[in-house]
Amino acid sequence: MAQRSQPSAPAPQLDRDKAAALRLTPVSRETEARLDRYVELLLQWQAKTNLVSPATLPTLWTRHISDSLQLLKLAPGARIWLDFGSGGGFPGVVLACAMGDVGGHVHLVERNARKAAFLREALRVTQAPGSVHLADIGDNVDSFPERVDCITARAVASLEIILGFAAPLMKDGTKAMFLKGQDVDAELTEATKYWNISPRLHPSLTGGGWIVELDQIARREPSANTRMADAK
Repeated sequence: MAQRSQPSAPAPQLDRDKAAALRLTPVSRETEARLDRYVELLLQWQAKTNLVSPATLPTLWTRHISDSLQLLKLAPGARIWLDFGSGGGFPGVVLACAMGDVGGHVHLVERNARKAAFLREALRVTQAPGSVHLADIGDNVDSFPERVDCITARAVASLEIILGFAAPLMKDGTKAMFLKGQDVDAELTEATKYWNISPRLHPSLTGGGWIVELDQIARREPSANTRMADAK
């Protein structure tokens, strides 16, 4: 049986959404051109591989691209980025498109081979500076070969879990920024049971979500009650 193609957004609607997105998060002409090539490729692959929710295609630029670009203002000096669970390329490929202007580099970690292949093709087509690592997030994270300026993750895992992956790399001024939804308070409450963190919360420019910004992550020593419960 032939595979049914997923519907894509009408071109005029996508054009209007792009204009709205670039008003929110302006970029250079060069970056815009790279992003155009990326969007074109994503829409081609989306017909066979579910890279983003089909319901979000009409607002692809605001919902996904601007959502990713807004991280740049929070870490304007960051040049080496590490994106956990890059999936369809948000925020990793978008950031790499922007890094083409400033000589940066983005490392994209993705465990799904099909999505990793898409990410490699996206970097090739856009000529954006980045590397794709086909691996689980936790694989060899302690021995990552390069100091990174900023660690990112979007819709990958709960904050409690993602902090465990990021903690070994938080040194020498490394920053972490995790894109979260409306349940961020509940995630923070759970995460602070296990981690000492002083988060700064930034409301997303694209509405509804939050960016959790961290400069330090340290594992919390278990309390006496926790040790007693674990011993039972």
